[in-house]
Order: sequence, then C-alpha cells, then structure tokens
Amino acid sequence: MTNESQFVGIRAEDDQDIRVVHDLLAPHGQAEESKSLWAEARSLMRDVFIAILIATFIVFFLVRPVRVEGESMKPKLQDRDRIFVNQIIYPLREWIGDKQPIKRGDIVVLYYPRDPSKSYIKRVIGLPGEDVNIEGGKLYINGVLQSEPYLPPEAINEYHRPPTSEHVDEHHYFVMGDNRNYSSDSRDWKLVPEKYIYGKAMFRYYSPANWMASIGGLE
Repeated sequence: MTNESQFVGIRAEDDQDIRVVHDLLAPHGQAEESKSLWAEARSLMRDVFIAILIATFIVFFLVRPVRVEGESMKPKLQDRDRIFVNQIIYPLREWIGDKQPIKRGDIVVLYYPRDPSKSYIKRVIGLPGEDVNIEGGKLYINGVLQSEPYLPPEAINEYHRPPTSEHVDEHHYFVMGDNRNYSSDSRDWKLVPEKYIYGKAMFRYYSPANWMASIGGLE
C-alpha cells in the first residue's frame, strides 16, 4: 500500500502544490537545486544577451569609437588617440528646436569633401552666413577678433600661412585644425557641407602618448 492510499478521495493531481515523496531518504533536494542553478544560468545568459544588444545599439547608432590619425589637432589631440564620437547630439539638438546645433569651437568628425570615403577631425570655426578672415594667425569673424583659448601661443605667433578670407554659405561650415601651420582644412579645400559632419568628439579613452593623464572629455 502506498502513502497515497491513506488519504481517501485525495489525489496528488488535484493540487499542483502537492508533492508525493515515496522515499524520505532519497536526495530529493538535489533536483530542486539543479533546477535553481539552471534558472539562474538562463537568467544570466538573458541579461548578457540584452547587454550586448544595448552595447551594439550604442556603438552603431549613438557613439562611435574613432582613432585620430595625424597631428593637425595638436595639442588637444595627438596622433593615434582613441576617442568616442557622439553621433546623435546634432540631430537631437535640431529635433528639440536648436536653430544652430553645430557650435563654434566644436571638435567634429567629418567626411572629407573631396573624398567622402575618408574622415577628418577638425574644429568648427565659421558658421553659416559668417565672414571668416585669418591674418597673421589671428581669427576674425565678421570683422571681430576672436579669442581662441584652445590654441597654443605658437599657433598664432609662428603662423606662416597666407591670409584667408571666406564667406560661409548656408548649411556649410568653415573648419580648421588647432595645429594651424600643419593642418589641411577649409583654408585648402574650402567649406564643409553640413551633411558631411557626422559627429562631435566627446571623450578620449586612450592616448599612447600619456595614457592615464589624457583620459577625459574634449569640451
């Protein structure tokens, strides 16, 4: 006679919470422990999968890692620095009603106007509708001398390029490198269409020149 026969009219199938134990000495706790571990493993795998999806979305749609090539943005950025570029900030600013989402002084990553398969990193100098003049290393916007605190003194004092004068068309920008004497930029290949600017440099996460001291924002 089994234990079930002692309870007339009551069956284990009547209540799913009833569990019939035939042998009290059997290691029945091991089964529950195994099921619990498997549930934990499945939960962990799910969380890892979701984290990978979120990271992929961020990398491909919000933030792009970029390696700096060349010295045109010295001393702010060094050759082979690794930075994160925010690709959503300008569309977001425009969406919330900012009439001029790209600001003067922004360090931007752009497609080279003469060969869009290449990317350059420069600083925005002239905005749409402005007149840009550079004489003796000094920058004038609409005839007004501009302060450029991000430049080292030698960028102005040792400037040896001819004067530049350019009117910035609508939906275009005038850009330059901070290392003014050794930068290929709007002084050479003129203006950059707005649609060619695809992100703002936000954060340097690695620099071979000085790894720990160089990590941080690029405002």
